Amino acid sequence: MFTGIVEEMGVIKRLEKSGAGTTLTILASTVMDDLEAGASVSVNGACLTVVSVGEREFAVEVSPETLAVTTLGQLAAGTPVNLERAMRVHDRIGGHLVAGHVDGVGSIRNRTPEGNAIVLTIEAPREVLRYCVHKGSITLDGISMTINEVSDRNFSVAVIPHTAKATTLGLKKPGETVNLEADLIGKYVERLLQDRGQLPAKPAPVIDRDYLQKHGLI
Repeated sequence: MFTGIVEEMGVIKRLEKSGAGTTLTILASTVMDDLEAGASVSVNGACLTVVSVGEREFAVEVSPETLAVTTLGQLAAGTPVNLERAMRVHDRIGGHLVAGHVDGVGSIRNRTPEGNAIVLTIEAPREVLRYCVHKGSITLDGISMTINEVSDRNFSVAVIPHTAKATTLGLKKPGETVNLEADLIGKYVERLLQDRGQLPAKPAPVIDRDYLQKHGLI
């Protein structure tokens, strides 16, 4: 479990691909404190397990499924990534409860200066937008953000100067993609209401060519 408060930007040092998956070696400093094999780390919003730790780097393994449903498959050596260690029970929750389980990939449509902030408009899948509410929480590449506006295809967030400097959102441009995780509480509320018959069940996904391409199956 995470909070969506990024501790630092690390840098991808090396990618090693095999038939079983991909191993990422990441250069870092802050998150290296007390990090050990078996620990969970959020890398651009995806919860990954540490498999080895060096003096100034650590390695995580990424399954083919994770590569297919997140932006991690687009990473290359030299790419910056948002890093957060798993929260401890006594920590403050500065953002919101984040599981590190990516729900979908969004695409940045607009980047607009507004005062001292940058407003990002993001096109998102329907399965993510269903949980988006005005002034609610959402995770972008592991960053806890507040939703400003929601439409039938997009939502927008305001990136303050500190967040732009401390995370990869300050580097993102229109056309680039981000990992999205909807608010965990909304999912539980929906499931409870469905079990009580107060909401219809989620429709089953349509397994067509678009679905297969999106999930890297063809």
